[in-house]
Amino acid sequence: MGLSEFSSISSFQEALYAGNTTCENAVRQYLERIEQFRHLNAFIEVFAEEALERARSPDIRVRNGEKLGPLAGVVTGIKDVICYKDHQVSAASNILKGFTSLYSATAVERLLAADAVIIGNLNCDEFAMGSTNENSSHGKVLNALDTTRVPGGSSGGSAVAVQADLCLVSLGSDTGGSVRQPADFCGIIGLKPSYGRISRYGLIAYASSFDQIGIFGRNIADVAAVLQVIAGPDTYDSTASQTDVPDYQSYLQDNKSYKIAYLRDALDHEGLDPEMRAGYEQFFDNLKAAGHTVEAVDFEYLDYVVAAYYVLTTAEASSNLSRFDGVKYGYRTPTGGLELNDFYKKAGRKGSEKR
Repeated sequence: MGLSEFSSISSFQEALYAGNTTCENAVRQYLERIEQFRHLNAFIEVFAEEALERARSPDIRVRNGEKLGPLAGVVTGIKDVICYKDHQVSAASNILKGFTSLYSATAVERLLAADAVIIGNLNCDEFAMGSTNENSSHGKVLNALDTTRVPGGSSGGSAVAVQADLCLVSLGSDTGGSVRQPADFCGIIGLKPSYGRISRYGLIAYASSFDQIGIFGRNIADVAAVLQVIAGPDTYDSTASQTDVPDYQSYLQDNKSYKIAYLRDALDHEGLDPEMRAGYEQFFDNLKAAGHTVEAVDFEYLDYVVAAYYVLTTAEASSNLSRFDGVKYGYRTPTGGLELNDFYKKAGRKGSEKR
């Protein structure tokens, strides 16, 4: 599976400013690859004509010697739980079939302001709940490296789109691993920032005190570049961090030694696959050889983490998702004299069926 001409934001933009390529050419190249790899089912909708039109503006400005945004021409996909004004968003559920967003997420607004090109929205587990991306009304997403294996979830489409080079970077969302796990399964970089580092405004909620928009890329520098743009305070999200956004990309240039901790009980756990344990140990050895300090730490509450997570997130999800009841948005089941509880049950069942 060959990759496109450019492997990073910097290599693409160097060619762009040197006149060796154009944003429109990059979009066309990605559209061809999206069509070539349709069987992976990473995209729900592709904004082909819109992306081409948007790409022409930075091309004109480059020719005129004008200054462009830091993500000029960067072809980006967004998970189908992130709102984009005048575009459909469904959280991969028939409950929201046909729903068009009235506004854009803050992260999307900042991408556009930085001259990124959004090429489409990406498949995921329904309402971002799942770890395999098999639970979607649009069908399952396939891992590009081995289509017999899952890509991880819930942001499986976002991960596969970057893995298969269907876009340069993508946005996903992470509540309990939904960026980190598919990034691992697909062999790419996935970042869940600290809570509040990126505004949640315009993100369809799962569990509001856990949810976070995250970033996928094929290298750390690209992820840092996107984080630099979309992080920061937001008047539309009171939980967004007020801390100044540092220059993340400058961190990649330093040669500091770091002190790194890992959970002893996690590595020594009997349920951990021996091959994975060996991989972690080799990674730790590599870090030490590079001059970093790596130490095991004890965490006595490890056995309670997952249980606590599910108590809290399912309670929050019950509240957040109650609005998708078949009355206010998307799919509406015929009432037919049904009692309210029966109406809700029927709407929920039909709304969750695959198309």
